[in-house]
Amino acid sequence: MSRFIDKLNQVSRVVPQSMGFRRAQPVSLKPKILLIASLAEASVGGLADYVAGADAGLLRIPKLSSGAKTLGEMSQAAPDIPWGGWLRNIDKGGIKQMVKAGCDFVVFPAANTPLALLQNDEIGKILEVEPSLSEGLLRAVNELSIDAVLIAGEQEGEYFLTWHHLMLFQCFADLLTKHLLASIPSNVTANELQALWEAGVDGVVIKVGAGQPVERLKELRQTIDKLVFPSQRKRKKAEVLLPYISRETGIVSEDEE
Repeated sequence: MSRFIDKLNQVSRVVPQSMGFRRAQPVSLKPKILLIASLAEASVGGLADYVAGADAGLLRIPKLSSGAKTLGEMSQAAPDIPWGGWLRNIDKGGIKQMVKAGCDFVVFPAANTPLALLQNDEIGKILEVEPSLSEGLLRAVNELSIDAVLIAGEQEGEYFLTWHHLMLFQCFADLLTKHLLASIPSNVTANELQALWEAGVDGVVIKVGAGQPVERLKELRQTIDKLVFPSQRKRKKAEVLLPYISRETGIVSEDEE
């Protein structure tokens, strides 16, 4: 099983300690939002410093041939965290190369990813979706053989979180039964992380590398560790509303007869 997906399963819901006289089993860690370091460059000097504090690493892979090799080098340079590939174009035989390179999970778009990807159960599968995805397609995602969903909007200029983002995350969390990840800016604050968790976000993807402070991820890790994330969140699954027909409808009184 994917190490990263296993982390998601552990931190997103707290498993209570079993009662009885059996040997005590380890209880899952306290709820917390996961931190995923996203790298756009093929190689980054001082990789260990950039990803320090991350729960997982994610490398953007535009070309599979060179990307799989680079991912293997990064997973060896920072073996303490699971590594995933953010795919753009991939053929049917590409996943085998990724697994061989040490890939733990993949993020892939729905439009140009072959269904053959689902035939491999060795890696975690995270579906990348657009914020504009319709409600009907979001509900269909729940029936797919994937582990999580990533909302990845474009981050241009001085990108910052808004109330619209929070509404969007809350809407997705209400409609989805999968783990929810979101790509957000590195200048996120403690209050914003708390709000994202309460809205239903299980993990955040932060861009690291050129143009980003080296110690930023480590600072965010310290911030997350100090926060208290409630196990009960505002995540409520939307229910289908059916028209209500009164029992009295269609009953004709004796007077009318």
